Amino acid sequence: MSDGSPRSDSADLAQFGYQQSLERRTGKFASFAVAFAFVSIATGIFTTYGAVLNSSGPAGIWTWPVAVVGQLAVALVLGALASRIPVTGYHYQWMSRLANPILGWIIGWISFTFLAIVVVAVDYTIASTILPVLLNYESTATIAWIMTAAVLTAQALLVALSTPWAERVNSSLVTLELIGMAALTVLLLVVAAIRGDMDFSNLFSTGAVDPEGYWSFGDLTSAGPWMLGFLLGAFTIVGFESAANLAEETHDPERVVPRAMWQAVLASGVLGFVFIIAVTLAAGDPVALAESGTPIADVIDKTLGSVVATLLLLMVVLAIFACGLVIMITGVRLTWAMSRDQRFPGWQQWNQISPRFHTPMKATLLYFFLAQLILAIFAHSETALFTLFSAATLLPAVMYASTVVLYLVKRRHLAGSAHGPAKFSLGAWEIPILVVAIVWLAFELALFRDAAFKEAWTYVIVMVAIGAAYLAYLLVRRGKQGLSMPDMHSIDAELRE
Repeated sequence: MSDGSPRSDSADLAQFGYQQSLERRTGKFASFAVAFAFVSIATGIFTTYGAVLNSSGPAGIWTWPVAVVGQLAVALVLGALASRIPVTGYHYQWMSRLANPILGWIIGWISFTFLAIVVVAVDYTIASTILPVLLNYESTATIAWIMTAAVLTAQALLVALSTPWAERVNSSLVTLELIGMAALTVLLLVVAAIRGDMDFSNLFSTGAVDPEGYWSFGDLTSAGPWMLGFLLGAFTIVGFESAANLAEETHDPERVVPRAMWQAVLASGVLGFVFIIAVTLAAGDPVALAESGTPIADVIDKTLGSVVATLLLLMVVLAIFACGLVIMITGVRLTWAMSRDQRFPGWQQWNQISPRFHTPMKATLLYFFLAQLILAIFAHSETALFTLFSAATLLPAVMYASTVVLYLVKRRHLAGSAHGPAKFSLGAWEIPILVVAIVWLAFELALFRDAAFKEAWTYVIVMVAIGAAYLAYLLVRRGKQGLSMPDMHSIDAELRE
């Protein structure tokens, strides 16, 4: 059984056919910080709260706790997989080893397309929405493009040159976000209560949204108003499994990574919901607030003053930077993991570890240039931000649904491991958790039938088509057997039991 020592962790990794090539430096808090930074409630709530006011009204915030419960169930299921297969590559590794390498490649490619676009989506928010307000200038598509490109460059330099420094920066910014969000919530509630500015009717108001048909599920091509409110939680509470993509750099990953995942979801869910409640209570007129491009900042400004509102905007910028940084780390690790198995286009370059910096530097450069390309394509679109965020919400739902179904099919073979009992399992709660996760994901995917997500589906279809073409090339050149995973004996032995 693994004892969590570096030597034991490396021995565990060898059972999956890999040698230790990345440095194991990531501890418990750093792992949690990676998961929490990807979720980034400051980023998600600041970005999508206004959209919820317009689509669902203030009452749309009550979708948040449902989304938290659903995503927490997903996090627990993925945690059980991460504990059993603590290898960099997360969804790609899980699907490849428990289903087959072809399905694994498909889910790996979908994961890559998600990570490539979501980093642009979150970084673009800084340039297009926050900096113009913070620095008081009028933004244009060109300025937003340049500023986003600069943020991507800074993140890429950190990821390429030093993993320890990237983690230090991220852990520091996550600590700041946790303290800042908690302090803001308390201040909002206390000051609004003292001033008598709390309006409890806001919590159940539909705002400018027509109350007729408000609670309906919608029809074949549209979701009901309240249903669209679920996108607030669906967009925000994702990426917690990014901690699993640093498994080969984490001490005792079988225990640390699953804990980091569910703790990040729970902390984000509770703190995020109390903050949303506080903002909504102090919102004043929700119809007027819905017209603002920065409703959260407006509420803070009105209640706590311009200085605190400025500090909020600064905190959101730093939180978004940390979010983008972790997304880039995750995308680079996935690219490297698939290239190590000779599965990624141009894998001969991207599977290398820099002997000087001990990072996948070339994989970082590839990911950086692809992000810049996506940014260039979307930079002058009037609906760029909505399209980017829509695709960034749709893709993880597909990834989670595929992996949870995989767990459902293979769960009887995951009770233990070839080197000892699992350090994290769902135990007697496995079936209830699976039911919650599957029902939630089926409902979430149904939301994307709305015609507003047409462009997001187009992006997904184009990227899947590109991936399918390369997969066909691999199958023709190598054959199905040529795609088998390195040393699968530890898994195969269980499946024969």
